[in-house]
Amino acid sequence: MIHPRTFLALCLILAFAHQTRAAHPVRVVVWDEQQPQQRMAYSNFLGNEIAAYLTRQPGLQVTSKRLNDPGQGLGDDILDSCDVLIWWGHQRQKEISSATGQAIVRRIKSGKLSLIALHSAHWSTPFVEAMKERAREDALRQLSPEERLHAVLVETNRYANFFTAPKYDDFVTPFAWYRKQPDGRVHVTLATPNCCFPAYRPDAMPSHVRTLLPNHPIARGIPGEFTIPQTEMYNEPFHVPPPDRVIFEERWQPGEWFRSGSLWKLGDGKVFYFRPGHELYPVFKEKVCLQILDNAVRWLAGGSTRDE
Repeated sequence: MIHPRTFLALCLILAFAHQTRAAHPVRVVVWDEQQPQQRMAYSNFLGNEIAAYLTRQPGLQVTSKRLNDPGQGLGDDILDSCDVLIWWGHQRQKEISSATGQAIVRRIKSGKLSLIALHSAHWSTPFVEAMKERAREDALRQLSPEERLHAVLVETNRYANFFTAPKYDDFVTPFAWYRKQPDGRVHVTLATPNCCFPAYRPDAMPSHVRTLLPNHPIARGIPGEFTIPQTEMYNEPFHVPPPDRVIFEERWQPGEWFRSGSLWKLGDGKVFYFRPGHELYPVFKEKVCLQILDNAVRWLAGGSTRDE
């Protein structure tokens, strides 16, 4: 039985730890490829627009990095002092190596940071590596603990030709095949996720967004329905592992739709994909989109992987 004084001391220690954590600012790195076309909508680039907004919000410590910075703005010193990494990439995705993406994924899995991928960052190296890792976890999760110990996992991109948009009638990746060998081992063939979708339309048509999970912290203060006046259209199916939560859904007048605010757990960390965007349109001057990023940064940095 715990002595009352010992119990009181423990309570004070926990309270102090909570206050210390709450007082610690959330460290945010906004990484931006900074393609020149962004200047049509943002005088100082898209990433800097987001960073400037977040800097004005209390409790956040925000740094802007870009592809042309030393070490591509992704050195160990930067990643090790980052709670949430916000990523914008489009035309130069291939310049970030798989090794760099995997280093980010290791930090996500260990709970050291979480990732927010924006719009065309669906093909960014860290998002692709994160989705591959989640696909591996999902494929092995279908096996019993004993089968998992001796499983042989073989990856193929036969149905996931990277940097080529899939067709509507293609296999939706990721996809796994299972075959039990005579020695009892299970061979798992995994078609890795393409991380793309069959159609897009950059015509600045407005999208109509529904908040599917209004009680989720990322949706705090966000209307049940809202319109983004100008954006690019993406159409399902999105070739990614099934999200743990889909917080926002986007639709367009001709009938296209997309899971536009999707969340995955990855080890002790989290990945949030927020679809609205396009460097030619001022999507990240819209108050509601910036508020979603503010909410996401705070929740992702909280260290919880519970299903809110």
